[in-house]
Amino acid sequence: MSEENVNTEKEENKNTENNVTESNVTENTNNKEKTDKSQKTDKKEEKKTKDNVKKKEKKLKLGFRRTVSNIWFAFMEIWRVSKSYVLWYFGVTLVYAPIGFLNGTFLMHRVISNVEENKPLKSTILFILIIAAIEISANLMSGFYWNVMSAGVWQRIAGKLYEKLYRKSAAVELACYENPEYYDKFVKALDEVENRVWRVLRSLDNLMWQITSLLLNSFFIFWIDPWLILFAIIPIALGFIGSKSKKLKHDHTADRKPVERRMSYVRRTCYEADYSKEMRLGGMQSKMIGDLSVCFGEYIKVLKKYGFKRSVCDFLVDWGLDVLTVLGATAYAVIRALTDGGMSVADCIVVCSSIGSISYCVNRLVSSVTDFNEHAVYLEDVRSFLEYKIKIVDGPEKLIPAESSGEISFDHVTFRYEGAENDSLTDVSFNIKPGERIALVGLNGSGKTTLVKLLLRLYDPTEGKVTLDNTDVKEYAVQAYRDHYSCVFQDFGMFSMSVKDNVALGQFREGDDEKIKEALENSGASKKIDSLKNGMETVLTREFDDQGTNLSVGESQKVALARAFYRQAPVIILDEPSSALDPRAEWEMFENMKKAAEGKTVIFISHRLSSAVDADRILLLSKGKLTESGTHAELLALDGEYAKMFRLQAQNYAESSEETEDDE
Repeated sequence: MSEENVNTEKEENKNTENNVTESNVTENTNNKEKTDKSQKTDKKEEKKTKDNVKKKEKKLKLGFRRTVSNIWFAFMEIWRVSKSYVLWYFGVTLVYAPIGFLNGTFLMHRVISNVEENKPLKSTILFILIIAAIEISANLMSGFYWNVMSAGVWQRIAGKLYEKLYRKSAAVELACYENPEYYDKFVKALDEVENRVWRVLRSLDNLMWQITSLLLNSFFIFWIDPWLILFAIIPIALGFIGSKSKKLKHDHTADRKPVERRMSYVRRTCYEADYSKEMRLGGMQSKMIGDLSVCFGEYIKVLKKYGFKRSVCDFLVDWGLDVLTVLGATAYAVIRALTDGGMSVADCIVVCSSIGSISYCVNRLVSSVTDFNEHAVYLEDVRSFLEYKIKIVDGPEKLIPAESSGEISFDHVTFRYEGAENDSLTDVSFNIKPGERIALVGLNGSGKTTLVKLLLRLYDPTEGKVTLDNTDVKEYAVQAYRDHYSCVFQDFGMFSMSVKDNVALGQFREGDDEKIKEALENSGASKKIDSLKNGMETVLTREFDDQGTNLSVGESQKVALARAFYRQAPVIILDEPSSALDPRAEWEMFENMKKAAEGKTVIFISHRLSSAVDADRILLLSKGKLTESGTHAELLALDGEYAKMFRLQAQNYAESSEETEDDE
């Protein structure tokens, strides 16, 4: 079996197991596109992206030690999961490379020599049968391993790689997702990790094959005529030209990626449901088609930019290999055989056959340096992501919060997002007693959601501290502390799984059906869910199940609210819990919340100030500062910003009600 066949068999085995994972990785790359850029801005952004890519590539000229370290990292990731897979993978090469030499170069020389020397046919046939038996045995063992014993091994290796990345992504602080550079590393890591680790294994395997084949063929050629080795040296110089060609190919791909991503985005706007309504209104469809034409134009420019240089490099390599090396060695061998009789016919034919293999091996060994450098650069993103030092970590004693709701305090808390010019919160101080219902109100951008993120320790304060039961939250074990809270954010997500799983979010235990039903009832979602054919077993969305259902925004919000009631944590946090609900559903939700959350601390953010009327205390934030605090009656009597906002909303409701009556 040839090198190409062996590697093809290995790659087909890996690809068959891995097509599902590759499709998932592709989706991650597309999620970073922005939707509100004009054509002019897009061009500037693409140029900026290209410049940044070039700067990063220039910066990422990895040294020899780091290159070797990254290659070793990829190798060990595979080794830890399946040592037998690695040993067999390289073992196949160590068997097939000599077999390839035996049934190729050596067999040809032996047969022709026997004919020249008039040796008995029996000895030639016996030699052929021995080689055939060796190859058949190797094929049987190899086929059995790749198709039976190793089935699913690469999928397990890939699964471990992604598990490591996903666990890291879940452990890093939320700020990482809002840091473009770090998020870019995460996406690149997901894009490259499986394919790049596989290519490292393949490159190491090829290196082993080339070295084995080179040694066997070179020794044989040297045995025939030592001067022939000179022709094998030519590919070393050609290898550096080949490396230049690979560098051009790499730069070509880097310049092409921003254009390809934009083209992918334009295509997605034409078929994804999220864009379907806007694409049919106004001129967005024509705009996107125009953008697509521009992208194709940019794509053609990139092709032309690198086309001539690559063609010159490829010509020099091909000319050097085919003319100088192969034809030169062939001419030398023929002259020796026909003039001074320095070579036998068998030697001449073998030289003509094997010098090309030697040249190819030498050329590939030189270009392997470029291959490993390329792998190392891509793996640098993976390692940078995995080696990132997490800032929000467990306290030294890993304290566990008490089951009963404790007192929450903000003590002169100031917070500024990384890279921001101004503080999002400035010197905020307040206490929340166990069992209190607190309403956080204020205009957009006043710091309400940021305050909640600090409370959940998704961020740590820039100054000051947040405490629970008079203990700095940094002293607690992170996950145990977060489990103390049950949260529903405004930008919640619905998963393509059953209603039950969407409510439990991975925490479902046997016998919890009644708890989920009660949670759905408290959130106001039970009526809708009970009307579905499969009830709580109904899959939300129809992406993977034709029998699934798509809920309205309001219905989805009720299911999301049920998550808070199901968890029964001591503290419930609701970010705009009624933003998609009609007034009646909102009233029912708050009434149910009062019953379900009795004895619990409830913190909710709301722009509808009518929902804050019954809160035990209202905290008004303005430009990152806590400006007012008190009950609804107290703040109205204060006649400050809250009173003005409340009266304005009440007036709008009244005018809206009068217009409705007039219409009737």
